[in-house]
Amino acid sequence: MRHHPISPVTEPMQYRAIGVVRGIYVPADPAQLTRGMIRTADGSEIEAVVLGRLLTLMKRHLNLEEPHLWVVYPRSREEAGLHLQMVGVWEPSTLADAEASDQIPEGDDYLSIRGELIYTRPETGDLVIKVRQMPRPDGSRPVPFKLQLKGDVPLEHLRHFVDLNVRRQGELLQVEACEVVGPVAQRGNRGGKKRPPAAGGARSATKTARPSR
Repeated sequence: MRHHPISPVTEPMQYRAIGVVRGIYVPADPAQLTRGMIRTADGSEIEAVVLGRLLTLMKRHLNLEEPHLWVVYPRSREEAGLHLQMVGVWEPSTLADAEASDQIPEGDDYLSIRGELIYTRPETGDLVIKVRQMPRPDGSRPVPFKLQLKGDVPLEHLRHFVDLNVRRQGELLQVEACEVVGPVAQRGNRGGKKRPPAAGGARSATKTARPSR
């Protein structure tokens, strides 16, 4: 098992949107765990779905009446606010080593967002990041998605690739730190740089949910 639920960055312009949220998972239907919500200590109830092998892990190893540190992919939905795709759980004390810590250095509700800044309005603290995803196994490319965040990023950084440290506050994603990596080459630009690597898919992230043998 790795020492952190979020893998290190391997490329300067590597897209991703992944983080951890602590809370109790409440399925919409106790007989079907795939859809429900995460109820957090601050009283938020965030819509969520369970992906990949995490479902088997939840059934076999986790007490769902207790809070856990879930590994999630965040998504923004205009009609329903924040939505989370649950791909893992960070709980070494249960899955690997009873003496290991279930905390991470960044603390609970931390997210790493890396992508292209396509909208920013410093006076209101609104910004939007475009995140590209890796091709599917069949070779098709998923449509890039947009994340709505809160933070103060100057207008001159529009169309730049940014690396953001983000904290969930209720159903808002608040930027705590921003590093501008560089400009993103736009389509149609002659001699432009290659498109940055896409974000990793659920296949790699679900490895965080596998118990050690």
